[in-house]
Amino acid sequence: MSTVDLHPARTVAESVFVAAQADPDRVALRYKADGQWRDETVAELAGRVRALTAGLIASGVRPGERVCILGDTRPGWTYLSLALLAAGAVVVPIYPSSSVEDCAWVLRDSGATRVFCDAEHQRAKASAAEAATVLGFDAIPSLCAVGSSSVSSMDAVRARLDALTPADLAVIIYTSGTTGPPKGCVLTHQNWLTLVRINDELNYVRRDDVVYLFLPLAHVFAQLEQFACLGAGATLVYFGGDIKQVVAEIAEVRPTFLPSVPRIFEKLYTVLTGALDEDTVRTATQVGWKYRSLQRAGNPIPDELAAAFDRFEPLYARVRAVFGGQVRQALSGAAPIAPEVLTFFHAAGVPVLEGYGMTETTGVGTVSTLDHFKIGSVGRAGPSIELRIAPDGEILARGPHLFAGYWHNDAATAEIIDPDGWLHTGDLGTMDPDGFVTITGRKKDIIITAGGKNIAPANFENELRQSRWISHAIMIGDRRPYPVALITLDADETITWARARDLPTDLPTLATHPEVRTLIQDVLDKVNTRHANVEQIKRFAILPRDLSIDHGELTPSLKVKRKAVHANHTDLIDSLYT
Repeated sequence: MSTVDLHPARTVAESVFVAAQADPDRVALRYKADGQWRDETVAELAGRVRALTAGLIASGVRPGERVCILGDTRPGWTYLSLALLAAGAVVVPIYPSSSVEDCAWVLRDSGATRVFCDAEHQRAKASAAEAATVLGFDAIPSLCAVGSSSVSSMDAVRARLDALTPADLAVIIYTSGTTGPPKGCVLTHQNWLTLVRINDELNYVRRDDVVYLFLPLAHVFAQLEQFACLGAGATLVYFGGDIKQVVAEIAEVRPTFLPSVPRIFEKLYTVLTGALDEDTVRTATQVGWKYRSLQRAGNPIPDELAAAFDRFEPLYARVRAVFGGQVRQALSGAAPIAPEVLTFFHAAGVPVLEGYGMTETTGVGTVSTLDHFKIGSVGRAGPSIELRIAPDGEILARGPHLFAGYWHNDAATAEIIDPDGWLHTGDLGTMDPDGFVTITGRKKDIIITAGGKNIAPANFENELRQSRWISHAIMIGDRRPYPVALITLDADETITWARARDLPTDLPTLATHPEVRTLIQDVLDKVNTRHANVEQIKRFAILPRDLSIDHGELTPSLKVKRKAVHANHTDLIDSLYT
């Protein structure tokens, strides 16, 4: 069996204790401390969580109480979340990049009584909200000591676990709020157990997998991986805390399963292909793709193809080495990724698959597997999940993975889930005869030009972002005569390029430099050729800085707030139509 048997676990709060009984010596967590990687077995994790649970109960944490966690992805986050669940509390994550205002909103809207913070600057943000008792992750050892001090405290843990039901609230994750204040998505113990069962049935995250996690645990995608690892018997490896070291750590950790957002794969693609000419990349991708497609199907490989593959093997080996050389499968989610990036990595022997889900669907919806995938598609409906495409192209979902509604917001819940139980995702897509879903854009983002042409900007923007020079691309054109774009530069790539040409190396100056405009124009011209004339971007402006959370243009999960971008750059946008 690929996973630890979780059938005795009636709630996800029990899963760590069930896993410890089934396989106590397995390495559950790996993390960096004092520059060295440390391992923690399932038995050690369960013991720590049990003591911390008892300590939290002794400190007054009540069943149903909402408790926030504000911090980076690290073991303390997992200890607290599992212990709070075992105590019958409800975990309310806050993104580590959240502003004081965002923190205050989540704390007040959720009614949280406490917030655990992992660093002093996070404590300062939470304290400024003046909405809850602020505690540090450094309180964990003392709480564990209190919990371990008596037998009766362990009895209290058992009583709390026994009182929980699958329908009880487990986590409230606040959505990114691109169009208004974030809404709290209520996820139950049953929701999380459903995704563990789906993972088990698909044999996705497997026993003894090494899973490297740098995504924020405040995001449903990272939480999904945390619970899947615990259920599957995999080792969860936390990044060291420095996002700039992620690529180096991936090579060091040598993961077998790598969940990520597209930007990491795009960056690696840029690094690996930057010194190669386009023809070499194209040919290497075509050869590797044909070779591995025949190999997967069990078909014979022609001698000519095998010889071509051998010539490119040094390049493929370099690609695999960047990922540590052991990746069985990588997963890209949360945003679209260019097909040429996926095809290149598949060709090199690093299969990157796409999936699709929302916070409202506990992070799962469609799934691609090594046996069933199509480049450009996000996969097919997962087990026990129903999907259909509405007449207007919106993707609808139904099944046990759907959330329990928005926290204290019945009106918003009724807007997204219809009387027949279908959740209206707000995403537009198509479904082919084999059930593979392709996302074509967001319903609310559709641009209708003055000439009446409907344009979904997401795919066009994504194509532009594949350029090593571009960080963000925002298409504009609603009720305007033609589409235009705001472009932000990738600082690392563009400044390196500029330095090699003795050009200025500050972004504001580069944004207006003729050579940089020519560089971006060339990228735009290539992308434009793939689209009909009425969809092509006619003019563009380069912003002097990247989009940011501080300027209100990005959510804590780094989704673009289009209205904020438009508001911040109104005059510049108007100038593109003058």
